[in-house]
Amino acid sequence: MVIKELKNLLSFLTIFPVTMDKDMLTDCAKNMWAFPLIGAFIGLLAGVFGWVAYHFLPGIVVGALVLASLLLITGLHHTDGLLDFGDGVMAHGTAEHKIEVMHDQLTGAGGLSLGIMTMLITALAIGQLKIGLIIGGIIAVEASAKLSMVVMAWAGKSVHQGMSSPFLEAMHGSKGNLLLIVALVISFAVALPLLRWAGAFIVLAAVFTSLVMVAIAHRNFNGVTGDVFGATNEITRMVCVIVLLAVVAWA
Repeated sequence: MVIKELKNLLSFLTIFPVTMDKDMLTDCAKNMWAFPLIGAFIGLLAGVFGWVAYHFLPGIVVGALVLASLLLITGLHHTDGLLDFGDGVMAHGTAEHKIEVMHDQLTGAGGLSLGIMTMLITALAIGQLKIGLIIGGIIAVEASAKLSMVVMAWAGKSVHQGMSSPFLEAMHGSKGNLLLIVALVISFAVALPLLRWAGAFIVLAAVFTSLVMVAIAHRNFNGVTGDVFGATNEITRMVCVIVLLAVVAWA
């Protein structure tokens, strides 16, 4: 992966002021295998921030601040998709009508409720992580959240031509299978050394959550859209933190 493609990935997945070019979507689609690496980098920044904050603040506040830092670094791009997804799923009618609701600029009760629940549960769950788990846990969780979008691109079908189309096209066929395998290997390589078996459960939870989201999207919208990708990132993050807490509690 050359410097130009790395810049495009950082520009697409974060708010870092790196130069992007006209090939951004194409480069990002062809390099979806690297999504977990970018996620791990984002998680490292937020995890270190959380570790420092733990020395001065109670866990519940740290959880909120860590989530806020993750949302800030990613520019709230995925959060917007989460709200739209909630509105679309809760709307009644045909798939076409649900998609129209998702594209509406207004946020309804479905999107607001899903957004509040997801963010609140995620912040509270992060706040329950012990200080020794905060860095490794957030790295593995955020890498897995980005993996979920790779799985979605591999398993989903496109509703229409849009920003998500290049990703879905790149992840289908034999080359898509290879990109998925590489992304999975990277995710396990990140999570296992940091969290041991808990890391494996987090990665598997991300894959499962993504497949469930694909099924929901196909049932409601006849395919996946960019909003569904964003919602999957946010919901997978929440699920992975909960799984991490559960595995640690049982261990």
